[in-house]
Amino acid sequence: MGALLACFCFSSSNAQEVYESSPNAAANGLNWVMTNILPQQAGLTVNGVLYRYTTVKNPEDDMVVYVQNENAIDGGYIFRSTDDWSGVPGNTIRKLVPVQNIPREYWGDGSIEVQGFGTVENALVVYNYQYNPCFQVTDKPECPGYIPPIAMPDLTVTDPLDDPYVKDELDKETEVSDEDEEDKERNRVQEGGKGRERRSIEDILGIVNPSLVAAADVANMTALLNLNFIPNNYYTTLPDTKYEETVVLIDANIPDNARFRLNQFAQDQLHQKLVNLQYEE
Repeated sequence: MGALLACFCFSSSNAQEVYESSPNAAANGLNWVMTNILPQQAGLTVNGVLYRYTTVKNPEDDMVVYVQNENAIDGGYIFRSTDDWSGVPGNTIRKLVPVQNIPREYWGDGSIEVQGFGTVENALVVYNYQYNPCFQVTDKPECPGYIPPIAMPDLTVTDPLDDPYVKDELDKETEVSDEDEEDKERNRVQEGGKGRERRSIEDILGIVNPSLVAAADVANMTALLNLNFIPNNYYTTLPDTKYEETVVLIDANIPDNARFRLNQFAQDQLHQKLVNLQYEE
C-alpha cells in the first residue's frame, strides 16, 4: 500500500499541466461533498480514484460494498466500484480505478454504501486530478496571452470653491447684489412713470447673473426695452366718418345660351332612347 500511495499522492508541475491528489475524502465518514474535496480550478479533470477500506463481517454473511460518486449533471453515477464480500471473511482491500479525465463539474457527492451484513472501517478515498494553470487568461506572467493589469491614474479631487477665478466671480456677484439692493431702495421712493419704467427694466435684468454680463450687453438690453416701451397715449380716437360706396353696377339683359339649350336637349333625347331600348328587348 505504501508503494501505491507513493505513486499517486504527489504534486508536480511543469509548463503545461499540474498533477495532484486530493486529501482523504472519507476522513470524516462514509459520505462526502466533492466541492470540499476537489479545488475549484477551471479546467480540472479527474483521472483516477484510489480507495482502501477494511470490512468486519462473518464469513457466511452476504455483504456488498459500493464506492461511488453521483453524476452532478446527468444524474445517476459517474463512478461506481463494486466489491462483493459474500461468503468470505472480512479483510482489507486496496484499489486504483482509472477514469477518463472526467471534468470536475460532473463529480457529485461521494459515498461508501454497504448492502448486507457487516461494517466498513478505516476508509480511505483519494482522487487524482490534473489541470492547466493557464486554462484561462489570468494575471500570471508565465501564462500565454498574459494581459498585464491596467494602471489606474491617481484621481485628485479639487474643491471648485478653492479656485481663485471662482472666488473672484463669487465676490463680484456679492458686490453687484449689494448694489442692486441699493438701487431697488432708491427706486421705491421715486414716483411717476419714469420710476416704474426703471424698476421694470431692472426686474427683467435681474434674471441674468450680473457678474457674468458685460456693461455693453446691459446697455443693449436696455435699448431693446426702450424700443418696446408703449407710451400711455398710444391709443387714439378715430374720427367717426362714413365712407359711401362709389362703384355702381349697371343692369343689363343677359341673353340665353342657345348652345347650352341645344346640348341639354340632345342629352335628354339620348337618355330617353336608352330607356326605350330596355323595353324593346
